[in-house]
Amino acid sequence: MRIVKILVVMLAVAALAPYLIVPFYRTGHPVSTLMAWRSLTGAPMQRQWIDLVAMSPYLPRSVVAAEDAHFCKHHGIDWGALREAIDDAREDGTPFRGASTITQQVAKNLFLWQGRDFIRKALEFPLALWIDLVLPKHRILEIYLNIAEFGPQGQFGVEAGSAYAFGKSAASLSPREAALLASILPNPVKRSARTPGPGVRRLSGTYVARAQASSLLTCWRENRGF
Repeated sequence: MRIVKILVVMLAVAALAPYLIVPFYRTGHPVSTLMAWRSLTGAPMQRQWIDLVAMSPYLPRSVVAAEDAHFCKHHGIDWGALREAIDDAREDGTPFRGASTITQQVAKNLFLWQGRDFIRKALEFPLALWIDLVLPKHRILEIYLNIAEFGPQGQFGVEAGSAYAFGKSAASLSPREAALLASILPNPVKRSARTPGPGVRRLSGTYVARAQASSLLTCWRENRGF
């Protein structure tokens, strides 16, 4: 019984630790669990942090347009998109997919594991709500853009991804280049901004247009320029 109690305490501490850590992420350069794992195992991993204000303004707008159009409106979880995804899964009988917000991806990348399973989602939902409550929107987006995978050889963050794809800093990306980088999410191994195929080029054109939508520009101004 003593071993069981110890295990329960350890699990409780592991579950609560992210809630204690998140407030400290208002500053600093957090790393994802995947980045940490790759570093520990000696696998390729590149990341150079770049502040949100230093990035090309087209980049965060394109990523929001691609990944989470209601980023400015929801509080960590897009309940409307979630209901639609559940309804679609019920109608066609396919596994439930999609509807993951940028905030949920930050929660997953910082504290949880990859893959799709009920336990991870059960941990991810309340953590995303907490992250949205504790951190401002521009900081959540800044963290995401510096921990998401943007290249096929362990390029994490937009600065490493931009250097790999275009040979330049994320600070100087054009609207098209920013949209191409956004288009390879969430699979930078199968999709390439460096040598984009027809699908990636088509998506990038869509994201260029979406990034200029009035609602997204208003969101940009209201959240300190992201």
